[in-house]
Amino acid sequence: MKIALDAMGGDFAPEAVVEGALLAAETLTDEIEIFLIGDEDTVHSLLQKHHYTGSRVQVVHASQVIGMGEHPTKALTQKPDSSIAVGYGLLASKKVDAFCSAGNTGAMLVGAVFSVKQVEGILRPALASFIPKLSGGYGVLLDVGAIADCKPEILEQFGEIGSICAEYLLDIEKPRVGLMNLGEEEGKGTMVTQPAHKLLKENKSIHFIGNIEGRDVFNDKADVIVCDGFTGNVILKMAESIYDILREKNFRDPFFDRFNYEAVGGSPVLGVNGNAVIGHGVSSPTAICNMVHLANKMAESHIADKFRKYFSA
Repeated sequence: MKIALDAMGGDFAPEAVVEGALLAAETLTDEIEIFLIGDEDTVHSLLQKHHYTGSRVQVVHASQVIGMGEHPTKALTQKPDSSIAVGYGLLASKKVDAFCSAGNTGAMLVGAVFSVKQVEGILRPALASFIPKLSGGYGVLLDVGAIADCKPEILEQFGEIGSICAEYLLDIEKPRVGLMNLGEEEGKGTMVTQPAHKLLKENKSIHFIGNIEGRDVFNDKADVIVCDGFTGNVILKMAESIYDILREKNFRDPFFDRFNYEAVGGSPVLGVNGNAVIGHGVSSPTAICNMVHLANKMAESHIADKFRKYFSA
């Protein structure tokens, strides 16, 4: 297993990324190699600083960096030797099994579609997040930022994509799918969610349980929560703020500790022909480590193959 990691992506890169890669190397099996992509002199000096002399963490040179505020498409076009472009090049050529970055989210999303391409049959790839549940474990929330405005057909497909994700990444058998709405009744919602509800209800390949409300996000009503990227991102950022507020109030609880973005490490890009994970811009070494673990889980589960098989049927 070979996992590529953008050494230059994130507010605290490259120091936090290199440290996180070393943490991941310590906790993953010996068969897994990590490729740090970035300025080789800088990355090598940081590895030396941590007295690393092993062979499982290697360096791939990239002379350019895409900044957090740069336009995704322009940056990828104008910076072909950026760490994100090089990482996706490795993934597309199957020289690595997964690629992770805490860098420019837009560039990571655009890069996924441009390089490894979306799976045939999928309308739009989704960005997913894992939501802690009160009873333990996690559920899948999608989309959380890839597509702010969705057509009903895309929301229906998110139900299918999320179900596959829940089954193979979270080991949930026959996951229940709920549509985020402003009421439980079938007739509630917008000009988008009402027809989306109809499509999801008629889709016999998923276990659709109907509309759910904001109060159902953390309970066991649904394993997969479907919404547009605007709504999903608001829910995600709200959950992160709860953790920050409780820490500020010196309140600790095992359930709320899982609201910490570090716990999962990143959001998988689902529906493309490869394994890609986007981390939080402020990712710490712990978050980077967990992002690599998530990428490894995606590669081990062959989830991209599961999408291809499902949508080719």
